[in-house]
Amino acid sequence: MQGNKDKAMTRSAEVSRKTRETEISVSVHVDGKGKADISTGVGFFDHMLDQLSRHSLIDMTIKAKGDLHIDDHHTVEDTGIAIGQALSKALGERRGIMRYASIELAMDETLTRAAIDVSGRPFLVWNVAFSSPKIGTFDTELVREFFQALAQNAGITLHVTNHYGANNHHIAETCFKAVARVLRAALEPDPRQPDAVPSTKGSLKG
Repeated sequence: MQGNKDKAMTRSAEVSRKTRETEISVSVHVDGKGKADISTGVGFFDHMLDQLSRHSLIDMTIKAKGDLHIDDHHTVEDTGIAIGQALSKALGERRGIMRYASIELAMDETLTRAAIDVSGRPFLVWNVAFSSPKIGTFDTELVREFFQALAQNAGITLHVTNHYGANNHHIAETCFKAVARVLRAALEPDPRQPDAVPSTKGSLKG
């Protein structure tokens, strides 16, 4: 059992990404306590990423510099890419994980459902609508762009549905919190098959 515990504690990775539009460094520790050190230059996005870390219990250090004089799009999307790549790298063969999880998460007047399959096959189903194009200065359409980039690069199938809600901040926040919670549950070690890849194919690498 000690060997399995030590193996789980190594689920960490670092990724750096530099383009003409952004420069991003991400480190993740899957078996963490939800500690976050985040600076992207986009205040609302930092708040959402803090929720993602805190509620998934994945320690995250994220530093991003982007072309914010244009808009937030490249910074948000490329951060999603880097986090997804770091998670995929940290999980390796995805051996011994629970793999599946789903939750319905409430926040005041809002209810959002997230379901995940850490399958190695990227796919996003997004059934979330916002009543305003902005939350403060943040483009609401970028919430989907972030999760698309995350799912694609982490190799996960992710379904997110907002059942109802009136406040756009709450809608966005429940999406991040719900995804965080299903990540936490799906990446937990399976005590009944701690060394098995949970697939009849014997692989979760796509």
